[in-house]
Amino acid sequence: FDAYKKACATDCDFVILATPPGFRSIHFKEATAKGKHVFCEKPVAVDGPGVRRFLEAAAVSRSKKLKVVAGTQRRHETCYIDGVGRIAKGDIGRVVAGRVYWNMGSLWNVAPDATKSEVENQVRNWLYHTWLSGDHIVEQHVHQLDVMQWVMGGHPELVRGVGGRQVRTDTTLFGNINDHFGLEFQFPGDRFVFSMCRQQDGTDGKVEEMFIGTDGVARMQSGFAELTGAKPWKFSGKQVDPYTQEHIDLQNAIIKDIALNEAEQVAHSTLCAIMGRMSAYSGKDVTWEQALNDNEVLMPEVVEFGARPQAPVAMPGKTRV
Repeated sequence: FDAYKKACATDCDFVILATPPGFRSIHFKEATAKGKHVFCEKPVAVDGPGVRRFLEAAAVSRSKKLKVVAGTQRRHETCYIDGVGRIAKGDIGRVVAGRVYWNMGSLWNVAPDATKSEVENQVRNWLYHTWLSGDHIVEQHVHQLDVMQWVMGGHPELVRGVGGRQVRTDTTLFGNINDHFGLEFQFPGDRFVFSMCRQQDGTDGKVEEMFIGTDGVARMQSGFAELTGAKPWKFSGKQVDPYTQEHIDLQNAIIKDIALNEAEQVAHSTLCAIMGRMSAYSGKDVTWEQALNDNEVLMPEVVEFGARPQAPVAMPGKTRV
């Protein structure tokens, strides 16, 4: 678990952070301290303390003029850049509401190996342990919440959420995370966005963002963007693979010394997802400030092979905020 220090101690120009999300802020702090440019997968933390650590390192990276690109690849996808740009110009009027989704079936899982420690088994099956993934609302749905904040021009003030696990109930295989969430994010100016995500086999899939303005509606998904209403428009430009483009953009920024640092942006999107999880886990309304200043540490700074009992499944009304 200390190999990241050895990698950052080399004379490499940049590092890619793509281990389980719980490690992200720890690794990012080390990389920026050593003056490395960074490609940082999303999300960047699993708890409030992790977000704060990442934001502190983000300030260091900016002071050193380091380049940082995040794995929120929609920010590098042509149809999204064009679509959000038109929304920002007012082509659908004032944005008053939205709906964002990541609904799908199950993902992979790794069954525990009796010859390995609890920590190693959990790290290998990291998606299903909140201390490592943040739950799938943080690990995956962060993409839609990132687009939500991009379009809404900032972060929500409050979230009200529900969630649970009806299908993936075996803690041996599926740890302690939920398999569905439904949330309402409230923004300044009496605006709101409804958010839904689930990972349940046999259910209808939907991965999309929709925003309602006073003069029209915008719909976006990977490879597609369309505005209807007063100024109708449909993306018809050249679509470039955003998973490739995000790395091209980072390399260009390093080579040509172009200002590019997405660290704070992805940290805020991560915190948005964390506050949604906190609300659904507890059954309580959660504000942005509560999530940012929360002191519950899910991810320890030092991880070692050995024992780590399975964390309990959240129970709304009983689990604390």
